[in-house]
Amino acid sequence: MQENTDLESENTALYEHYNFIASIGQEPLRVDKFLMNFIENATRNKIQQAAKAGNILVNDIAVKQNHKVKPNDVVRVLLTHPPAENLLVAEDIPLDIVYEDDALIVVNKPAGMVVHPGHGNYSGTLVNGLIHHIENLPTNSNERPGLVHRIDKDTSGLLVVAKTEYALANLSKQFFDRTTERLYYALVWGNIDEDEGKIEGNIGRSLKNRLQMDVFPEGDFGKHAVTHYKVIDRFMYVTLVQCKLETGRTHQIRAHFKHIGHTLFNDERYGGNDILKGTTFTKYKQFVQNCFKTLPRQALHAKTLGFTHPTTGEFMRFNSEIPEDLLTCLEKWRNYTINSKEDF
Repeated sequence: MQENTDLESENTALYEHYNFIASIGQEPLRVDKFLMNFIENATRNKIQQAAKAGNILVNDIAVKQNHKVKPNDVVRVLLTHPPAENLLVAEDIPLDIVYEDDALIVVNKPAGMVVHPGHGNYSGTLVNGLIHHIENLPTNSNERPGLVHRIDKDTSGLLVVAKTEYALANLSKQFFDRTTERLYYALVWGNIDEDEGKIEGNIGRSLKNRLQMDVFPEGDFGKHAVTHYKVIDRFMYVTLVQCKLETGRTHQIRAHFKHIGHTLFNDERYGGNDILKGTTFTKYKQFVQNCFKTLPRQALHAKTLGFTHPTTGEFMRFNSEIPEDLLTCLEKWRNYTINSKEDF
């Protein structure tokens, strides 16, 4: 959770960048380690410097870096410059525009591009490029221009962005009502038994690693989430699946597939950058490492996006090509599978 609240300390303007509430299951943990788990791309040194400056507050009291955070503690981080959302700068960034009219724009986001500015990513984001391309984008409830939904930095694929207040409200409601169509391609570890299936389980912030999402028993914690999948191809030790989102939770596909024992290929945050399936042969390990180099990110692509146009009422469906890095990785696995079968 974040709030952008201006605060004054002596004659220096401080801005609230982060506001976290420790979960009920939080074990006592040093505040610097707690924030390292919460804030992506944060460094221990920066957090410790903020603590020394009195800019880390627990329950409205400035604390040292070794202060232990406990359940339900409110942890706030104050810094001397406004949050990135208040420092939006238009940048001439090339955008892969799939479709555009007066109401909306559909873009194909490359892997490696952050959708909106945040800690450690103050420039070069999709939003920076959008506000250069389009003037006066409407802002959502989080003050993020035009955004109706988002995908992770290292996930490639389609996003729809609203250009008017009405389009923003209309499209947001479609996502809330789950009337949109979203299909992803994912390469996951292991040979999935069924040709198709459904993964259902609440998704919430992990109690052990705050940068991960976890799946919890129904009604226990987190938010209801459903992912439908269908196997597209099998490559001995990995499986290519099509995922259809019924809900849209943070890291939904990544968390759901890890939960059923099929972590996304090369998903570093969830452990998919280890060799989880296969043989102990050195050549196999070298082959997988070569695949990791070819695809230096989680194997996830937002391939299809469908929604009803806010003004025309027409249902529109867009498809994107599988990006080169994922395509090359799939070809490597396809050739490996064919050659391995020929050896028997």
